[in-house]
Amino acid sequence: MEKEIYLTGDRPTGKLHIGHYIGSLKNRVAMQNEGVYDPYIMIADTQAFTDNARDPEKIQRSLAEVALDYLAVGIDPSKSTIFVQSQIPALAELTMYYMNLVSLGRLERNPTVKTEIKQKGFGESIPAGFLTYPVSQAADITLFKATKVPVGDDQKPMIEQTRELVRSFNNAYDTDILVEPEGVFPPKGQGRLPGIDGNAKMSKSLNNGIYLSDDAQTLAKKVKAMYTDPTHVRVDDPGHVEGNVVFTYLDIFDPDKQRVQELKEHYQRGGLGDMKLKKHLLDVMEAELAPIRERRAELAKDMPAILKMLQEGSEKANAKAEETMAQVRAAMGINYFD
Repeated sequence: MEKEIYLTGDRPTGKLHIGHYIGSLKNRVAMQNEGVYDPYIMIADTQAFTDNARDPEKIQRSLAEVALDYLAVGIDPSKSTIFVQSQIPALAELTMYYMNLVSLGRLERNPTVKTEIKQKGFGESIPAGFLTYPVSQAADITLFKATKVPVGDDQKPMIEQTRELVRSFNNAYDTDILVEPEGVFPPKGQGRLPGIDGNAKMSKSLNNGIYLSDDAQTLAKKVKAMYTDPTHVRVDDPGHVEGNVVFTYLDIFDPDKQRVQELKEHYQRGGLGDMKLKKHLLDVMEAELAPIRERRAELAKDMPAILKMLQEGSEKANAKAEETMAQVRAAMGINYFD
């Protein structure tokens, strides 16, 4: 029986943080290990150029860093195809065909893009490539005929736009060769991890994240600096759990849910200090992140092997992409010389 394909990926604009880990990476590893999927995991360097076109060194540096993060969390190249977006020429070709099937107004209404444009402060100088990256993302997914896409909650509009483009293409060319994907989202309550500063989203650009590569000292420093409850001045003061980043992280990372509930009740009635609470969180997070950090450090000793893995994965992905692209060209009637 042929396995279902899932596709997902990340932009190489820096190392990955625990927001990526909770929001998508853990899902990817779990699905990979179920043995019922054929995973394709993309390092989206072409997409990274949409707002980093004048800083190619940043993307080059980040390529291997993202690959290291993948391997460290448990993505296995013997089970998953890890590849580089720019090494698949058919993706650019399919993106161009999709451009003719979507309006500028529809792209401007995409809520994820609108939010990111505001965060990045483009103003009136929005790069055309950035505004249209949902079209490129749709090509990424559909060229591999992925039926499942493990992503964070903020990517729901992207999945819907991909489904719309599939329907538009199949209707325009009277075919059924492209399939509508489904998003696979994190468990309820784990879709978005706030930054350590209390910002609603952990982000590389906001510099408010904990990275998978952070050493133990850096992790401790960041946990100590976490936003809690500004009204909880003294240990005996009753504290608030809502909006308290430490409790948000405990809800996600601490497997002892009964213990978390007891801590919440203690904090709310007073008598539990922030530093003691943060010490507990640090112990919980160190237990989760230390094995990842150690695997990453060991893998980083052989960077040529990392690049070879990416090359081999890209070659495999390219072969798969060309199979679908041949069907696309035939459906459009542009295989003139076959």
